Amino acid sequence: MLEQLNQVYLSMSVTEPSTLDASSNSSLSPVARVLVQQGKIAEAKAVEIMQQTLQKKSNFIAEVIAAGLIDSAEIAYTLAQTFAMPLLDISAIDKTKFNKNLIDFKLAAECKLLPLSRKSGRLIVATADPGDQIAAKKMKFAIQLPIDWVEVEYPKHIATLTELGASANESLEKLTAGGDFNFDDITSVDDEAAKNDEDGGKIDSDDAPVVRFFHKMLVDAINMRASDLHFEPYEFSYRVRFRIDGELREIATAPPAIKDRLASRIKVLSKLDISEKRVPQDGRMKLRLSPEKTIDFRVSTLPTLFGEKVVIRILDPSSARMGIDALGYDAIEKERLIKAIYRPYGMILVTGPTGSGKTVSLYSCLNLLNAPGVNIATAEDPAEINMPGINQVNVNDKAGLTFAAALKSFLRQDPDIIMVGEIRDLETADIAIKAAQTGHMVLSTLHTNDAPTTLTRLRNMGVAPFNIASSVILITAQRLARRLCTKCKAPTEVPRNALLDAGFTESQLDGSWQPYKAVGCEACNNGYKGRVGIYQVMPITEEIQKIILADGSALDIAMQSEREGVRNLRQSGLQKVIQGLTSLEEVLAVTNE
Repeated sequence: MLEQLNQVYLSMSVTEPSTLDASSNSSLSPVARVLVQQGKIAEAKAVEIMQQTLQKKSNFIAEVIAAGLIDSAEIAYTLAQTFAMPLLDISAIDKTKFNKNLIDFKLAAECKLLPLSRKSGRLIVATADPGDQIAAKKMKFAIQLPIDWVEVEYPKHIATLTELGASANESLEKLTAGGDFNFDDITSVDDEAAKNDEDGGKIDSDDAPVVRFFHKMLVDAINMRASDLHFEPYEFSYRVRFRIDGELREIATAPPAIKDRLASRIKVLSKLDISEKRVPQDGRMKLRLSPEKTIDFRVSTLPTLFGEKVVIRILDPSSARMGIDALGYDAIEKERLIKAIYRPYGMILVTGPTGSGKTVSLYSCLNLLNAPGVNIATAEDPAEINMPGINQVNVNDKAGLTFAAALKSFLRQDPDIIMVGEIRDLETADIAIKAAQTGHMVLSTLHTNDAPTTLTRLRNMGVAPFNIASSVILITAQRLARRLCTKCKAPTEVPRNALLDAGFTESQLDGSWQPYKAVGCEACNNGYKGRVGIYQVMPITEEIQKIILADGSALDIAMQSEREGVRNLRQSGLQKVIQGLTSLEEVLAVTNE
């Protein structure tokens, strides 16, 4: 709407309000004289209302409308015609698009003038009383810019000014109204830090709505089974989105004014530097739902054009104790994985993009291995899931505690099993491989597309082929696909050619299974509820070792693994379609051919 308004001004000349014929009754205001001259109101009545206006210190237009003499729309049309001004329905403009930085809003409310936009060095201002010269002069003196005027209806104008003049706290109160929710306690690693805000004191009363809003978002995210919360500042809005079952959904829109207070609140709870807004930061915090139930959160801040974006990852410790069976491994894949993790030494790599469940898979393996007679040490950035019986170390690059430094220290701690959060560079890869070659079981992650390309990625990092062949014993690649809702999923018919193009073989299309589609019901999100893992579990056999030593390509390794019965990600996903766990569309969306 504002852009359209700008276009109007490019095509027409607009005059500013001016006084009318001086010969008219001097006791009347310019607007009153216009209405008398246009025959909208009798002069005697206008004089009477004008006197009332002076006594009450009110507005002439408001008194005329209150008396029921003229409709507000008719007044606005008459004034727009007389003063040669465009007429605008201000109620049609999205209130979030108003830029309060154009002028001091206290002055705008005092003058009852609303700045709409700035274009080519001129300010477009809405007014319901174009005859108010005192207000017009105040505005021109304050902004020192030429003004183009727009006529609006008085009641709508006042309503808009009142709404925009409401404080951010009042708007936030509306968002959190009736929000009685069970929020027992929230603490960070350092409980004392959580008690203070950026000034080092107690939470200010002005921040109380922000705190309640943040707490409500956390509780709502947990109840909705969200994996991530996104707090995103924009120029005219502040958006909150949840990632539910792998899909981002917009949950709430808050006033932009809360962005700094909310970011500071999250930083205090996460033990981050609240004064640093120029660089990204990472931290963690903990929500205590009950004496027995706590949920950890991983916090990441990112400076953007209009403030700091905050992403919070929900880390439920119970997810790591669900076991291998709950992750969605097929029988043969599960057998390969368990056989590998119980070997005395070697390296197991888990690959996949962010949010594919790598951490949960690793911790599920560690949970199986966690026993009184086993010494387990992990180096993570940061430690995502707290697990008793495991020595967990947070990597701190600023302090010099890198993955490589942590690994060097681990080797002096007599470990049996080492878990490295991520292999990022040659130094970390080199130490991890040496640990795997000297009698330790090493588990780690690597960002690659699938299992065969992991080996070439290690080569590109500078790891010698003979070191890869002698240390890596298994690679698993994984993705997460949305699981079909068991209550509403419905059978569907898919053309045979489409199934063949997707990757099904002729033998699989024997009519013994039925594909399903997403429908949607009250219990799910667009037909999906939860997620199911898609895995490629590739043991490093002697034949694959020979290909690695011969400096073979990822394609050669993929072909050999296929001959050995290893399903790629697409084939594994199609198996989930056959089992009725997900839809064909979902598998095609998360895997390549």
